Amino acid sequence: MRSRYCAHYFPSFYQIIWSVIVLLRLSGLTHSGNVLVLPGEYSHWLNMRNIVEELVDRNHSVTVLTHSASPTVKHGLNERFDFMSFEIDMEQQEAYNMWENFITAWMHESPTTFKKLSLVWNLMTGMSHYIQVVCEGMFSNRDFMASLKESHFDVLLYDPMMPCADRLADFLDLPSVMSLRVTFANNLERLCGQMPAPPSYVPVAAAQGHLTDRMDFMERLENVILYIVHTAMVKLQQVFIYDHLYTEITGKPTSLCDSTGKADIWLIRTYWDFEYPRPLLPNFKFVGGLHCKPAKPLPKEMEDFVQSSGDNGIVVFSLGSMIKSLTKERANTIASALSRIPQKVLWRYAGEKPETLAPNTRIYDWIPQNDLLGHPKTKAFVTHGGTNGIYEAIYHGVPMVGLPLFDDQPDNINHMKTKGAAVMLDFIKMESKDLTRALNDVINNASYKENMMRLSRIHHDQPMKPLDQAAYWIEFVMRHKGAKHLRVEAHNLTWYQYHCLDVAAFLLSITALIVFIFVKTCSWLVRKCCIKTRTKSKKE
Repeated sequence: MRSRYCAHYFPSFYQIIWSVIVLLRLSGLTHSGNVLVLPGEYSHWLNMRNIVEELVDRNHSVTVLTHSASPTVKHGLNERFDFMSFEIDMEQQEAYNMWENFITAWMHESPTTFKKLSLVWNLMTGMSHYIQVVCEGMFSNRDFMASLKESHFDVLLYDPMMPCADRLADFLDLPSVMSLRVTFANNLERLCGQMPAPPSYVPVAAAQGHLTDRMDFMERLENVILYIVHTAMVKLQQVFIYDHLYTEITGKPTSLCDSTGKADIWLIRTYWDFEYPRPLLPNFKFVGGLHCKPAKPLPKEMEDFVQSSGDNGIVVFSLGSMIKSLTKERANTIASALSRIPQKVLWRYAGEKPETLAPNTRIYDWIPQNDLLGHPKTKAFVTHGGTNGIYEAIYHGVPMVGLPLFDDQPDNINHMKTKGAAVMLDFIKMESKDLTRALNDVINNASYKENMMRLSRIHHDQPMKPLDQAAYWIEFVMRHKGAKHLRVEAHNLTWYQYHCLDVAAFLLSITALIVFIFVKTCSWLVRKCCIKTRTKSKKE
């Protein structure tokens, strides 16, 4: 009786197994998606790759698309994602030299303001050629584009550093998610994403690292002028490069901001531990530090060197993956400064060994930066101010000495300086004593460590980890076939409607009309009164 009762109410072993298999299959069918990825170059790809790996871990099919001249997006033999490449009329070395020549000239020639403008203009000229070549290579290959359409992707994840990625989303009729943190991100957000940015307390991006959200009159004046200049530059670049190219591709008038503004979700690679408080739209999501992870053990030789530092600890020094070497003078200045501190130094540097290099400093072609920053003996981080490195320092609570070079780096370091977690130096003008003093200050003044630990606690105190949030919003877009309900209506307004200039003109017209009628009425009454007075006087 008891056994029959159990058999009747409890499923058999085979039923349980079959149910599990069905649930797993249904789960795969429900949640797996087909994702197309267009990454940027250098650190942009290193950052986005973490999202790609996470999507693969979540059972999504991911295809990474790049072009034949990509200098940094490489396809390994054991990748867990698919990889596609289209041919463009440019050699890989040419694409690499475009950036390398700019960096070399910027760093090695101590450029004046005029020279800097010239270098930026030359880079923009090279970029315009690069953009045109990549876009033409992508859209002129009809067989390639047809194969993309036949793949039936569910969403496009892209970095705006990849030319015409937004146009591809339109061509494939895909919802899109953009991942960005670039020099003109503030302008892209403001002009194309419709992000409110009051110049009274939102400093313009790339303001050479001295404007904050607390500005006096002269700084607000400078900020407004910079807003006007940057807006003019972006608009001119849009008109003369993108709009013509996009119109040619689509066969109808199309602008950069019309195309870019269609992104359903903007993944911003920062967070409130870094950013100044400012307005945020519902389709803008902060995912700063999504690449950060707990430190792993160091290679034995490196660990032995770190342990030899004793109680003094170590300093981690890196100017990023794009800086391969320095001038002999700069390298000797830095090595001399490092020789004067009691800490051991691990310096990522691929150039010629400096003559002033001391025993306390070791040079490496590559270092496990995240693992070193997470080591308990690390006292300070000397950095160029790349967003990835800054977030690894925030994640592990390591104060910084910033040597910003170009792009968004001065702005990044200024954020950390304002928050009391970094010292900023002029890379070109600094002397050995300046770097030594800055390191001693950051290491020995407890306020820098305390402020950085405060930022680290803010970073870790989030309802969802940054990488999980990035993956969640990509999956959200796939589940709902977009996120248009999060886009503000400002995208559909003209500039004069957005600023209510038509309403202001109407109200001014009504006011002017009322004033005119009032003046005319008063004038008529005065004349009437005067006529009556004169008539009365004559009669008398």
